[in-house]
Amino acid sequence: MTLSIFGQVIAVRKFANGDIEFDFYHDDVVTEYRYSSDPGRLGNFPKELAETIVSTLSTDICIEIFFEDETPIYVELEECEDDEEFDEDSVLEES
Repeated sequence: MTLSIFGQVIAVRKFANGDIEFDFYHDDVVTEYRYSSDPGRLGNFPKELAETIVSTLSTDICIEIFFEDETPIYVELEECEDDEEFDEDSVLEES
């Protein structure tokens, strides 16, 4: 069964050994994910997906991560909508 979460990267940690950790904000929760080349560590993200995701830090790019059986299988990137812009439009329409 394929599930997905939608959100943004809020922090990235890259280590000298090649490991990557990132904090992903979605549904008012921050979840930490990791890529690790060390088979003894629980690396739960493929390297290519982790690198793509962390490249969006400090951008207006939102990410949808798709999982199959709790394993990330692919990501989709899109420009985030500006909530403030929509709020202002709603106020103008109501006036």
